[in-house]
Amino acid sequence: MDDQCPVCKSDRYLNPKLRLLVSSCYHKMCESCIDRLFTLGPAPCPICNKVLRKLAFTPQTFEDLGVEKEVAIRRRVAKEFNKRREDFVDLRAYNDYLEEVEDIAFNLINEIDIPETEARIARYRTENAALIELNIQREEAYVQQLKEQEEAERREREIRAQELRREEEEEREEREKGRREIIDKLETSSKDAAKVVAKTRANALKRSQARSTSSSQLTSNSQLLRSRAAQSSNVPDLPHVPLQDNYYAYEDRFTMRPEGYHDFLSEAVRKDREGIMRGGGYKVEEAWERALRSAVAALDLPPLSGLPQPPSRLDQSGDVVMAS
Repeated sequence: MDDQCPVCKSDRYLNPKLRLLVSSCYHKMCESCIDRLFTLGPAPCPICNKVLRKLAFTPQTFEDLGVEKEVAIRRRVAKEFNKRREDFVDLRAYNDYLEEVEDIAFNLINEIDIPETEARIARYRTENAALIELNIQREEAYVQQLKEQEEAERREREIRAQELRREEEEEREEREKGRREIIDKLETSSKDAAKVVAKTRANALKRSQARSTSSSQLTSNSQLLRSRAAQSSNVPDLPHVPLQDNYYAYEDRFTMRPEGYHDFLSEAVRKDREGIMRGGGYKVEEAWERALRSAVAALDLPPLSGLPQPPSRLDQSGDVVMAS
């Protein structure tokens, strides 16, 4: 009988307030038996003799204890084996990892080679401790992002509801204003009453259409801004592809000195221990390399010769006269 305590044989038919709890070995017992057996400390389970504590009993979630056990074991395995697809170099390695996780869960659920399976879990936990912690932080960040998104959507619904209430209030006031305007014009005007009512209603309709147009334009602008913000936040991280041509950079013409160069211009950068001046990725070695490359780049060019030289003009003292 599912609603019966296997220890004291009490059931809900005789005791409607009977509450059954599940142990870590997945055996049910009523609260009275748990208090009687485990209040003084750890004691063996009366069904399987596994040593239990009172705090190890939890409320039952599923009607079938087999499902309860499988869900608890898979939840425990998922906390340790939490790698993702991007943690593997290819799909084959990821599928092998999933197969290993499924084997471990199957052994624990069906109680096959428990010591060896627990040793595999402990070995995996030791070898991948940093990655496990990183994936836990990723999952927490993802959950936090979902909460923030839900909160933003809730605030947006509240703002939209407030706008609808405000529009309804403005529409009600507009109708009341139009009704009073019609009454005032009928009292003071000598024109035909039907024409006065029609003209007043036409003016009220124009004002209502202008207000709805402006509100729809504001809504479309806000949606456009949100879509642009979402697109800007999801910028794809494309891999860097270096130059693939036969670019000759004169690497065989110079050799960098490992000890560096006496360069007073870069002394402030080299003495920057906090890395403030190197925050943007600046390296003094790259500046030296560019200077050397520029120095050797024109070594193969022949000197300028055979070109007509412009005549130089000298004054009486022998100085060159500059062109004006």
